[in-house]
Amino acid sequence: MHKYEIIIYWSGEDKIFVAEVPELKGCLAHGKTQAAAVKNINEAIELWLATAKEFGDEIPSPRQRLIVA
Repeated sequence: MHKYEIIIYWSGEDKIFVAEVPELKGCLAHGKTQAAAVKNINEAIELWLATAKEFGDEIPSPRQRLIVA
C-alpha cells in the first residue's frame, strides 16, 4: 500500500466514482463504487510508479499532513 493522498469524488456526468492522486500528475482511476475506485487507483499508482522508474522520471514523495487535534 502506498502513502499517497487519494481524492475520491462522484462524477454525475459519468455516474462513476473517480479517484485521483494529486502528487502523481495524471494518475486517475474510476469505479462504480468507492471501493472499486480505490482498488483501481492503487493499481494505477503501481503502473504510474513503474513507468516513472522505467523512464527515469522524478517520483514525488507522498505528501505529509500535519494533523492537529
